[in-house]
Amino acid sequence: MPRAIWNGAISFGLVNIPVKLVTATQSKTVRFREIRRGDNSRIRHRKVAASDGEEVTNDQIVKGYEIAPDRYVVLDPEELKALDAKRSRAIDIEDFVDLADIEPLQYESSYYLLPGDMSGKSYELLRRAMEETGKAGVARFTLRSKQYLAVLRPVGKALAVSTLLYHDEVVAPEQLDGLPDDVEVADRELAMATSLIESMTTEWDPSRYEDEHRQRVLELIERKAEGEDIASVPETEREAGDVVDLMAALEASLSAAKAGAASDKGDGQRDTA
Repeated sequence: MPRAIWNGAISFGLVNIPVKLVTATQSKTVRFREIRRGDNSRIRHRKVAASDGEEVTNDQIVKGYEIAPDRYVVLDPEELKALDAKRSRAIDIEDFVDLADIEPLQYESSYYLLPGDMSGKSYELLRRAMEETGKAGVARFTLRSKQYLAVLRPVGKALAVSTLLYHDEVVAPEQLDGLPDDVEVADRELAMATSLIESMTTEWDPSRYEDEHRQRVLELIERKAEGEDIASVPETEREAGDVVDLMAALEASLSAAKAGAASDKGDGQRDTA
């Protein structure tokens, strides 16, 4: 079980619920170290000044904000530290909103909240009330000297808190170039596309989707560790061209989806026979 990285309390109105913050995600990325070919010596990266190539020590490093090419406003670490958010042990809920109204693009990092000592009932009361109403709590809290905007919501039997990007950090669709404009879609085309989507619709089950690339990398590592000689295979790229006949492609896709569904149903009947 992940260890608590923060202890504090959920605060809304006059209610105070002690909680512990634990990570809700864990990276499964396969990590490599940089080594020199031939003797496997570790590669070390040093910080050097661009002007003379001299190595720079940490006490020589300050922050510079570029206001023009090669012109900087220099800020000392102590000046920035003075602007850090005041230490707080509260997740202050400012508003409750409909969870469905929060744009998923704003979600950043997620954590679980566990009830503190003697706060199980108040924790469960808040979780169940939000579950019943479909509401989420918009809050602010400080973690590692930085204040975050966050959303508090029920996830199963737990409460989760996710940090949010601020609205001006998310690119709005209106700012995008190249989106279709004044494109006519025939009713028959829309009906066919809708049927295709419906034929491919299933219940959301995240365990169905595995990181296939990561698995291939781990298998390659295991085979090489066992001394197997791996022959490189040229990579083949799928060409992404324009669909010449949209209706023909939709009809073929729908037929394939129906055939696959029928096959799955037949397999299920044979399995139970």
